[in-house]
Amino acid sequence: MKLLSIAIPCYNSAAYMHHCIETLLTGGEEVEILIVDDGSVKDNTAEIADEYARKYPGICRAIHQENGGHGEAVNAGLRNATGVYFKVVDSDDWVNEEAYRKILETLRGFVYRNETLDMLISNFVYEKQGAKHKKVMNYRTALPKDKVIGWSDVKVFMKGQYILMHSVIYRTELLRQCGLELPKHTFYVDNIFVYQPLPYVKTMYYLDVNFYRYFIGREDQSVNEQVMIGRIDQQIRVTKLMIDCYDITKLNNRKLRHYMMQYLEIMMTISSILAIRSETEENLQKKKELWQYLKQKNFPLFLRLRWGFLGQGVNLPGKGGRKVSVLGYKITQKFYGFN
Repeated sequence: MKLLSIAIPCYNSAAYMHHCIETLLTGGEEVEILIVDDGSVKDNTAEIADEYARKYPGICRAIHQENGGHGEAVNAGLRNATGVYFKVVDSDDWVNEEAYRKILETLRGFVYRNETLDMLISNFVYEKQGAKHKKVMNYRTALPKDKVIGWSDVKVFMKGQYILMHSVIYRTELLRQCGLELPKHTFYVDNIFVYQPLPYVKTMYYLDVNFYRYFIGREDQSVNEQVMIGRIDQQIRVTKLMIDCYDITKLNNRKLRHYMMQYLEIMMTISSILAIRSETEENLQKKKELWQYLKQKNFPLFLRLRWGFLGQGVNLPGKGGRKVSVLGYKITQKFYGFN
C-alpha cells in the first residue's frame, strides 16, 4: 500500500505533462502516480504515460481509457488508487518540491500513529500567465494551523476563499464511502469533488505551505471566461448536481452548513454572471430556470441565496441592472485574480 495516490488526468497533454510528472516523482516510492490517458488522439500523451510507467515501475502507472472527460479520469484514478490518501493534479499544473516533502512527512505521521485524517489542506499559487504578482490562496483566516481540527474549530472563510481541488488531499476510503463519482463529459466537476465529500469529513489538518501551482491564462483553458460562457450548460449542470447532493439546510454542524451554503452561493453567482456576460436571451432564460430549479428543490435555501448579497447582485432588473452586476463581477475578478 502506498502513502499517497496522485491521479493526473491527461487529454492531449504531451506539451506539458512532463513537467507535472517530474515534480511529482520527487515524492519517491511512497507515492503512486496514476497517469490517466483519457482517450488522447492528437498527440503522444499515451506513449509518454507508458514511457513513465516503464521507467518508474514502482511509482508510475499508466491507465488508458476511452475519452470520458476530466471527471471520468478522476474516477479512474480513484478506482485504481492503492494509497491511503488521494490527490488530483492536473497535467498542466505542478507542485513545489519543498512543500511536497512537508506534505508527505505530515501524512506519514498520521499513518504511523494510526490516526485517522480525513482531509489535508494546503495553499495553492495562481501561476497566471503574464502576471508579475503571483496570488497565493491561503487559509490562515479560516483554519488553525498544524493541528487536527473538526468543522467546529473552523474560523472565518472570507469571500473568494474556498477549499478547491488544488488545495485538498482526501483519505481515499472516505471518497469511496461517500459514493463520489463525477459525471462524464462535463467540465467544472472539480466543484463536486470539493463539495460532496465534506459532510463525511470529521478531521482536517491545515499545513500552511504553498504546495500546488495552478497554471492559469491559456486561451483554451476551461476556466477562460469565453470558454466558460460557451460551456454554460455544463456549469449549470454541475451546480444542479450540487444542489441535489444534500439538503444542506439540515446539516447539524453550523460551520459546515455555512461553508457549503457559501460555496453553492458562488456557484449560483458564476452561472448567473456567465449568462449575463453572454448577452443572449437564451442564456438569460437558463439563468432564470436555474434559480427556479433551486426554488423548487429547496425553498429555504433559495430564500437564503436569492436574497443574500450575491443573489441580489446577479438578479438586478433590466439591462442597467445587468451592467451593474457585470461591473461588480469585474471588480471582484481583479481583486481575487481569477480568470
